[in-house]
Formats: sequence, C-alpha cells, structure tokens
Amino acid sequence: MNGETFSDTRIMNVGDSAVQPRIPTIEILGIPFSTLTFDETIELLAGWMKEDQPRQVVTANPEYVMIAKENPQLAAILREADLVTPDGIGAVMAGRLFGAPLEGRVTGADMLPRLLDICDREKYRVYALGSKPEANQLALQRFRREYPHVHFAGRDGYFIESDVPDILDEIKQHRPHLLLVGLGMGKQDAFIAKYKKELGVPVSIAIGGSLDVFAGTVKRAPLIWQKMHIEWLYRLLKQPSRWRRQLVLPKFAILVLSAYIRGRFQKN
Repeated sequence: MNGETFSDTRIMNVGDSAVQPRIPTIEILGIPFSTLTFDETIELLAGWMKEDQPRQVVTANPEYVMIAKENPQLAAILREADLVTPDGIGAVMAGRLFGAPLEGRVTGADMLPRLLDICDREKYRVYALGSKPEANQLALQRFRREYPHVHFAGRDGYFIESDVPDILDEIKQHRPHLLLVGLGMGKQDAFIAKYKKELGVPVSIAIGGSLDVFAGTVKRAPLIWQKMHIEWLYRLLKQPSRWRRQLVLPKFAILVLSAYIRGRFQKN
C-alpha cells in the first residue's frame, strides 16, 4: 500500500492484544482514519474504559496530516495509535471522495461531554493534564459540578522534563479510567505514546484546547458555524495569528485531488 495515496476502506486490527474489535478505516495520506460514526466511537471507547488494555486516541484534522508528512515521529504516532478520528471536515470530505462511509466529524470537543457522562454513570476516575494553571483548575471545577460522581484530578500543561516523573506518579496514584491530555498538537500525542504502557490508562485521548473551552477561557464556535463546517473560520477570525496554520488546508486539498486522480488512472 502506498502511504502517499489513499487506499480503499480497509479493516485493520486496533490495539496490541490478539483479540480486539476490528475497526474500519480509510488511509488518508498515510494516516488510518476510523470510519466509525460518532455514536459508534463513543460505544467503542465506553467498552475500552472497562478494560485493562491501555489505548491511545487521536482526533486528527488535515493540519495533523500535513504536519505528519514532514514529521516522521508524529506520522509514526498516528499510524500506531489505537484510534484516529476525523476531527476536521477536510478529512471527512477526503474520505467520502474515496468512497468511505464517513458520516461526519468525530471531534474531541464533542466526545468529551459524552465520555464524561459515561464516567459519571460508572463512577470512574478521570485525570486532566493540560492548559494554563488557572484554566486547568477552572475546567476541573466545572467538571466536578457537572459530573459529581466522577473522581477528578489534574494539573496544568506548563512543565519541564524534570517534572515528568512526578506527573507520571500522580497519574498512576489516581488510576484513571480516562486520561485527557491537552498539551498542543503533536506534544500531547507524543506524551501519550511515550507513557501509555507505563501509565496503563484504559483510554488516553488528546483533546487539544477542549480544557480551555470547558474552563470558559476560550469560546467554541456557535453551533451554526459548526453545522456549516466552518468552525476553522471562526477560530481564524477570533485568532488572526492562526492564518499561517490555515495555509496547509489548500495544500491538503491539492494532495487529496492528486491522489484521487492517480487512483483513477491506475484503475483505468
């Protein structure tokens, strides 16, 4: 299989155990995206949280894919993750172009409340690592108000390498069923990949800026913007400094179309 092009939808094993659910995926520029619906993804993660096997979940958008093309370490992390969901509409549209039944985006921001509902019902433990100190505490306060049966713990994402052993010890002592990591694109995924087995958390998920949204320090795009699939534009208008990051989107589209055209010619 050529990692630089798309494959047809394929079934692949997920996780390290010999007996695992099989998750349908489509490979987009070398990254295997799950084609599960949002509800199917939540059901899968709910089952995983009941098990002892540590697993990594990545919510990836086209920006992730483009950075991974230039960053072999991130590319390897995405390929080896237990689940990669399509966080951006660009990934969804690319998958549909190649016949994958992608229903829509499966974002960390949308999954988080559903996962915490499950944790509240099951009286699970959750650890939240990330954001600035004040935002982390505000998010934890809101979590505790809205999900009173969950045992929460956490700390901010501003630390140096020498702090890591203490952070790992704190997470181990808490024994979470769900680990939320918001350290920024790439860094959060590398942290989970590096320490997944040592920590042994059933589900570790990189959630980007979702802690800031829960803390109220960052406002998510209004629902109408989300439904129109232009949440990226809302963020750009709110944070004009993001414009350089958005330049990867047309590059992603060009690569997608090139791969599609090559695939059509190869079939003919």
